[in-house]
Amino acid sequence: MIINWFEKLKGQNFNVQNFIEGRYKACSGEIILDKLSPRDGSLLYRFNTGTGTEVDDAVASARVAFEDGRWAGLELSTRQAALNKLADLIEENAQELALYEAMDVGKPITNAFHGDIVTAAGTLRNVAQAAEQISQPSGSDGAYFAYHQRGPIGVVAGIVGWNFPLVLACQKIAPAMIMGNSIILKPSEFTSLSACRLAELAIEAGIPDGVFNVVNGSGAIVGDRLARHMDVDLLSFVGSTATGKQLMVSAGQSNMKRMILECGGKSPYLVFDDCPDDLDMIAADIVGKAFPNQGALCVASTRLLIQETIRDKLLPKIIELTQKITPSDPLDLETTFGALINQGHMGKVQGYVQSGIEQGAKLLCGGEQVNSETGGYYMTPAIFDQVKPDYKIAQEEIFGPLLSVLTFKDEVEAIKLANDSDFGLFSYVATRNIGRIHRLGKELQAGGLVVMGTSSPSGGEVPIFIEPYKQSGFGRSGGLEELMAYSAGTTVHLLHE
Repeated sequence: MIINWFEKLKGQNFNVQNFIEGRYKACSGEIILDKLSPRDGSLLYRFNTGTGTEVDDAVASARVAFEDGRWAGLELSTRQAALNKLADLIEENAQELALYEAMDVGKPITNAFHGDIVTAAGTLRNVAQAAEQISQPSGSDGAYFAYHQRGPIGVVAGIVGWNFPLVLACQKIAPAMIMGNSIILKPSEFTSLSACRLAELAIEAGIPDGVFNVVNGSGAIVGDRLARHMDVDLLSFVGSTATGKQLMVSAGQSNMKRMILECGGKSPYLVFDDCPDDLDMIAADIVGKAFPNQGALCVASTRLLIQETIRDKLLPKIIELTQKITPSDPLDLETTFGALINQGHMGKVQGYVQSGIEQGAKLLCGGEQVNSETGGYYMTPAIFDQVKPDYKIAQEEIFGPLLSVLTFKDEVEAIKLANDSDFGLFSYVATRNIGRIHRLGKELQAGGLVVMGTSSPSGGEVPIFIEPYKQSGFGRSGGLEELMAYSAGTTVHLLHE
């Protein structure tokens, strides 16, 4: 079935409210936030920012829901069934939620419908299944017996970024709730549509009132209040490094709450001259990983490190593919590259383009605003060559479609360049040398490494576990380790005759 998304948009009334104690509540703050559509600059929706009082109400609701055991006291199988039902409901409402994501972020509707919705539902199902593997180790020695038990922490605050609103929301609520916690979610003030709809669907899925609450608003008010709140036991955040640092300060002045921070990235893609022979495939992979979601992805490979001996063969292919990328209306089914989220962000990215030129890098293509007649925020992806390691475009997270190209002579220099960054979230490598792969796995300072070692990759590249390095944050994302992070353990020692 071919969906006419332009028709679906007609008559839509986008409305943002808080969701506390199982029902919608109007935001009551005095500050009004206007959200303009990335695709044409028109007013998409308007809402009053949340207040500290509303945060307090949401935390109180979550605390009561946790303490009375309405969720934490249920059998794991019951919580699993609820999360699986929520995944079903996401899929049943896929068209509505995909439209929210495309209109809020500016991403192509096909990516939202076939990518974000699938990932969000899959996250809930995977976490529900993985929870069965949390073990309860024990041991005994004669008259001595000990066992270790794990349980929920209590009240969790989840703060997420704007690039994948629904997916990031599910990545926060799923591990928190499957372990029996209650949660307050703060979506980005730039992308507030899907979070409350998700909370409403959670009620329909059988998750009790108060377990999943949403407060919309700015980070300066809502985010800071959550970080400082004395009755929040864990703060889990995904977003910029600057915001992560501020949250650490705020949380440090509260109750020593636990924190999980997944922050910025400046991921390198290292291409050695022993990479797979199909350079067209390698070039396509590089372009795909450099400019996903209009470049707004924390693990995007925004630094391309190419061995000198293969540079002249590979780089022209990358440029050719990049020049074929055409920014266009996110609701068009043919669109593969949409709009940037807002005017301010587009100005920021173009500021980096200007910085690259001023510092002496060579702009090979892109970096221009296009489709300005639509009123939207469209920009062609940019590639810079002759980039030095200390240039701003090589060091700072841009979160937009800009790729910096550097070259290296040998493996030692490649590792040095790759690690010359304040970030350490992810990395990519193209090589067929098994020994090198193992060395890079040990020496690259990154929480994840994807290796392109064949001309026929099987896919399945998304890692199940990331532990960031440096200013990319700390804590664990994905896998059993993440579930453990959303729980608290107690070792019981039993001494008997």
